[in-house]
Amino acid sequence: MGGKSSEHDVSLISAKTVIESIDKDRYSVIMVGITKDGQWKLIDTMAHLEDGSWVNSKTSAYICPDTGSKELLLERGGKTERISIDVVFPVLHGMNGEDGTVQGLLELAAIPYVGCGVLASACSMDKFYTKVIVDAIGVRQAKFVGVRRHELSNMDEVVARVESGVPYPVFVKPSKAGSSQGVSKAENREELVTALHLAAKHDSKILVEETIVGREIECGVLGMNEPKASGVGEVLSAEEFYSYDAKYNNEESRTVVDPELPEGKAEEIRKDAVAIFKALDCSGLSRVDFFLTKDTNEVVFNEINTLPGFTAISMYPMLWEARGLNKKALVQKLIDLAMNRYDV
Repeated sequence: MGGKSSEHDVSLISAKTVIESIDKDRYSVIMVGITKDGQWKLIDTMAHLEDGSWVNSKTSAYICPDTGSKELLLERGGKTERISIDVVFPVLHGMNGEDGTVQGLLELAAIPYVGCGVLASACSMDKFYTKVIVDAIGVRQAKFVGVRRHELSNMDEVVARVESGVPYPVFVKPSKAGSSQGVSKAENREELVTALHLAAKHDSKILVEETIVGREIECGVLGMNEPKASGVGEVLSAEEFYSYDAKYNNEESRTVVDPELPEGKAEEIRKDAVAIFKALDCSGLSRVDFFLTKDTNEVVFNEINTLPGFTAISMYPMLWEARGLNKKALVQKLIDLAMNRYDV
């Protein structure tokens, strides 16, 4: 399934990788794309996916929220075709994809699906609530203050609250936006006001966070009842922080699998990643991101991504490939986990 919103292109690249990794001897793959304005379309061929022409498909696709059918409904030429489906692999990034909404539809239909459930998806997508939950298990993370969009009408009060809770410089983030969009750094009060207004364009809830100076380290988690952590990887961003452009458009940004870290730090990151995965009630897969502070080598949790990318530069599949699980085996493992969760 392709995605909507600003993560649209990344979803399509990830979808192509996943589709190519599915064992065609075991599964008949039906491709469905979601346009930026929310229309569900049947994708007839991989060529249509690759060239983007699928958005002009005349065949509409719907998941039937009836537990008795477990069907995909296709409408074309005034006729409806019903196709029984066994499992859904939602390759969707951002809002209306990894935030529990599509997962809720699939729960209503009682159709197995890859990845986290409704609660884990919703809480992990919302950076503020993620931090509230992680606070409860005692994992170190940046100091933070939450702000609501409607509160910006009284900006002086908001600024005072932020300044009393988090020292400058701060990062200002939309609480539920994906791929680092709407994120900016504020060094002073004037920049904070500008950053708050920018974040408010992307979400009604805003997270203002302490700046952590250090290395950006990521860890993959895979599994259900007894999840396992991969090794760790390091993000070497070409920009001050790993923005959407730095991640996908700047060729100087790169990732390193199994970087050299101080003794015991990789294992600490792996342990914290699994603890966070469990605390958020995740299942299937997630990528958990950390900082390793510059001066003290302290592990600090950053954020979690419940549907990490599957592009050529995506850390999650690279981490598992380094552990002997190639993309085809990884995709099969994820499908097996989805089916097992529903005891299919």
